[in-house]
Amino acid sequence: MSHLIIQGPHIVAANIEKIAALAGAQGVQELSPTAVRLLEVDDEGHSAIAKLCEEARMDYAFLPHVDRLADCRILAMDMDSTLINIECIDEIADMAGRKAEVAAITEAAMRGEITDFAESLTRRVALLEGVPVQALERVYEERLRLNPGAEELIAGVKRHGVKTLLVSGGFTFFTERMKQRLGLDACHANVLEEQGGLLTGRVSGVIVDAAAKAAHLQALADELGATSAQIIAVGDGANDLKMLALARYSVAYRAKPVVREQASFALNFSPLDAILNWFRRAH
Repeated sequence: MSHLIIQGPHIVAANIEKIAALAGAQGVQELSPTAVRLLEVDDEGHSAIAKLCEEARMDYAFLPHVDRLADCRILAMDMDSTLINIECIDEIADMAGRKAEVAAITEAAMRGEITDFAESLTRRVALLEGVPVQALERVYEERLRLNPGAEELIAGVKRHGVKTLLVSGGFTFFTERMKQRLGLDACHANVLEEQGGLLTGRVSGVIVDAAAKAAHLQALADELGATSAQIIAVGDGANDLKMLALARYSVAYRAKPVVREQASFALNFSPLDAILNWFRRAH
């Protein structure tokens, strides 16, 4: 028997009743106006429930038991299109009139069609040669927004002693600002090389790719003595898969199909802080 968490922007009682009947739930507990917990559901019929939830624009999560959030040790997140609403490199390129070309490579890499992330990043960054560094500040101020529920998720896990890690194939210009803004514990990303106030079209140092993301998460887990069961990891693209594989709570957020297929959980409709409803939060 499991618990089943159902969430969505618009919870309709009739839909919940259908799912409860389909799952053989022993009870329904309202968690909030946008989330319910179905108690002691059958461990069968997942595909039918998934189909119904998709049609009703609701997210679901089967949990064999509901853990305490305080028992988790790490929340690891991707940045672009996960924590924030944009792909920063695409928006920087837009400042130079090169967005379409760069965005096409970004999309192919996120879908997993370009398997060498370092190569795809090198190709994209090369197209930024000559862009004023000031363009990065404009992207941050004018276009970058936190995705819904991001602040609430970060604040929620921090209240329970969970360490926060931002690991990005993007750039330190943005991750450092996110770290300061949200009070994150650690962040890792790529360094854009600049000279004379202009981007050179190169990345300084070792590129943060899928393997590096996983390595940074594993290093923090080793430091804290955290097991896979104590890790929440959230991402949206193929570059996040190795990191997600280290976490029991691997979450595909508005993700590409390849990520939804491999992650344990998905948030296709709910905000990021919906993750908190999978846990007991009483100390």
